[in-house]
Amino acid sequence: MKPVGHRGDAAQDGMHRLFFALWPDDTLRAGIDEVARELMQRHDPGGRLLSAARYHMTLQFLGDFNPLPPSLIGDACAAADTLQLPPFDMTLDCAGSFHGSHVWWLGTQHRPPELLRLWDEMGIALARAKVPVKPHGQAFAPHLTILRNVRRFIAPEPVAPLPWRVDAFVLVDSRPGRDYEVVRRWPLLA
Repeated sequence: MKPVGHRGDAAQDGMHRLFFALWPDDTLRAGIDEVARELMQRHDPGGRLLSAARYHMTLQFLGDFNPLPPSLIGDACAAADTLQLPPFDMTLDCAGSFHGSHVWWLGTQHRPPELLRLWDEMGIALARAKVPVKPHGQAFAPHLTILRNVRRFIAPEPVAPLPWRVDAFVLVDSRPGRDYEVVRRWPLLA
């Protein structure tokens, strides 16, 4: 399984970017889009607003692959099948950006312990199944990207709260020039 270094590689037709994510429902997507547009209007950061269909919160990033290894999706799904965690509530209530990045995001000021547990147990299950993951850095920084290619940094600021009942997670296959494909969905069960 060989990850690809850059999305700008010449042979992009076979490129697959795989990740596990939390996937908002349509009502939440509309609320996120409204907050993102309000932030753009108020701060004029330049860049581009993401399509609401692309909103997600990455849990575990598997990497970029070209070609896609035959067993990778099956192994990742088998690892996810072992997770048995309850649903939980989270609120997107702040916006910000990471230093050195050109994205703005929405996040939560109070990370639910269930979110950290889901991230941690998923990482353990993927490691047991020998599915490679790309590290987030030193710690999990849950966020939902709303703008790309912005010209300036934004310090964290509160936004109108958007409640999110997290009752499932998904495996996503992102391919250049195409919509995200949800490969499979796993419900969180009480």
